[in-house]
Amino acid sequence: MAHAAPPRIVIEHHGSPPPPPPYPPNDRGGDDAETTLARLVRTLKFITQWADRAERPVDQRKAFMARIGMSIPDSDDAYKSDTPNCDDVTGPGGTVAVTRSRHKKRQFTFNPSGIWLYRWLAVVSLTVVFNTYAIILRTTFTEINQSVLWLWMTLDYVADAIYLIDILVQFRTSYLENGLLVTASKQMAYHYMKGVAFKLDVISLIPSDFLYLVPHVGVNVVVVRLNRLLRLHRAAQFYTRTESRTNYPNIFRITVLVACIMMSIHWNACFYFLISREVGLGKDSWVYPSPLDSNGNATSYALVSWKYLYSLYWSTLILTTVGNVPSPQTNWEFIFVTIDYLLGVLIFATIVGMVGEIITTMNSRQTDFQTRLDSIKQYMGYRNVGNDLQLRIIKWFDYLWVNHHSLDEEQILKTLPDKLKAEIAIHVHFETLKKVQIFDECEAGLLEELVLKLKPQVFSPGDYICRKGDIGKEMYIIKHGSLEVVGDDGHTVLVTLTDGSYFGEISILNLGGSGNRRTANVRSVGYSDLFCLSKADLLEALMEYPEAKALLEERGRRTLIRDGTLEESMVQSIAAPAVSSPSAARNTSNALTRRIDRLEQELEHLQSRFTRLLGEYNSVQMKLKQRIYALERES
Repeated sequence: MAHAAPPRIVIEHHGSPPPPPPYPPNDRGGDDAETTLARLVRTLKFITQWADRAERPVDQRKAFMARIGMSIPDSDDAYKSDTPNCDDVTGPGGTVAVTRSRHKKRQFTFNPSGIWLYRWLAVVSLTVVFNTYAIILRTTFTEINQSVLWLWMTLDYVADAIYLIDILVQFRTSYLENGLLVTASKQMAYHYMKGVAFKLDVISLIPSDFLYLVPHVGVNVVVVRLNRLLRLHRAAQFYTRTESRTNYPNIFRITVLVACIMMSIHWNACFYFLISREVGLGKDSWVYPSPLDSNGNATSYALVSWKYLYSLYWSTLILTTVGNVPSPQTNWEFIFVTIDYLLGVLIFATIVGMVGEIITTMNSRQTDFQTRLDSIKQYMGYRNVGNDLQLRIIKWFDYLWVNHHSLDEEQILKTLPDKLKAEIAIHVHFETLKKVQIFDECEAGLLEELVLKLKPQVFSPGDYICRKGDIGKEMYIIKHGSLEVVGDDGHTVLVTLTDGSYFGEISILNLGGSGNRRTANVRSVGYSDLFCLSKADLLEALMEYPEAKALLEERGRRTLIRDGTLEESMVQSIAAPAVSSPSAARNTSNALTRRIDRLEQELEHLQSRFTRLLGEYNSVQMKLKQRIYALERES
């Protein structure tokens, strides 16, 4: 009976195509159509692809992170979203689910925390700053507006175009919902439109410029574009993101604070000149002086630069509460000066508070460091510590400060989850970790655990990290510096250890006849930065990874054999302790069996007692309920 041929299932591959086989098979069963030339072409194509992959530079950091299950995210945040579909293909063996990537219409979206949206926010923020500065300036000093009207009009409509594009960008900006990034077009649009930001953005784009056509308004009344300032919330978003992104947040905060103060002074100066013009220039001593002298000739006060600078100077004096200004003469002048004084007090208090807070934050690290150093100095003086030791300790602190070492790294990173802590540790100490041979061969999970348990330590010149015969409680990895393994006389240098070397694992694993004693003297040549791994942390990590423990022990044995401190006859006894005799093995097994039986009997006895106690508890509880019910009925 003839069988139907099974349907051919084609699975599309996305990303880089799989490499062709080195010797392409002839799937035509020896058909003459496939010539020797075609085979040669296919073979050359394979060799070319292999050469391209070999020449492509490999990022060691990414490869190292990928090997332990971590990743370095790319900076591309404007991406295309696809939706994979699964089809059920029925064949002779039943129904087979085959995943095929059918790309829907590719959608360009912006990641809310990505670099491209951040750059666009910078452009929108500059536009908002321009409108905030120029609208009141051109309304107050009409000469500035009339001198280059075509330029101002061009800038206005370029700003409007940026506002319009910004609305479109926000329609294409994804958002997080339940921890997932939503990239569906309808959901993104609905999320944006239901918020307050959409209403403000639409109002800010109302074409109020048509009011220029109204009689007695004209192009000099630029205040009709005041609705453009409703886009300030985008500048606030840019400020928040920059504050979290920059490596110099305090300098950025001071810059923004100064810019806000200058903008307040600018607006107040414009209001001052508007009131002066409404009252009458030169009418009294409080308003702006008259631009004409007694003969009707123009003075320097007629220059637009003088008008602006004089108003700015007056506004600076009154808002910073320094200097004397002429007393107001009219009701409007009194009201304006009173409001200005109140604002000045508020601005002054804000400046003092924010600047003080910023300076305190900037110096917090130095203050904390100096406090600790002063405490050490006071303690050494109180305990009459020798001058040489005091000098060494002070130099040690100086080295920490000059090389930007932190005394409380654990305190700084304690709020992060272990996964992020491990990634930060690997990123920061990558140059050291990649030199450590033990990390090249250990499992990913063990590497992550060990990285989290590493503690940085700094040793001064001449300090002994360990001495022969000491109890071994830590192993060390050299991050930076040079160490010497010296003989018992303290002068003979046996070997010099450099960056990436590690030592101390022999004593904490109890290898050799010395037990957990140190087998060598290790001394720091200069200032040395080391990673310390305690015995408890290492054994805790190796408990779940017996293969890595066996590998570390084997390396330690080889080191001991090479140094002549471990005889070959002891290796087998250390690696796998043998039982003295078969009878002893049987006795040990019988003892363990009796102990297990006794534990089972005690467990059954405890279980029966627990059952009895539970029954008594239920009985007492029922009686109490009955008594309470009887008392309630009597009452």
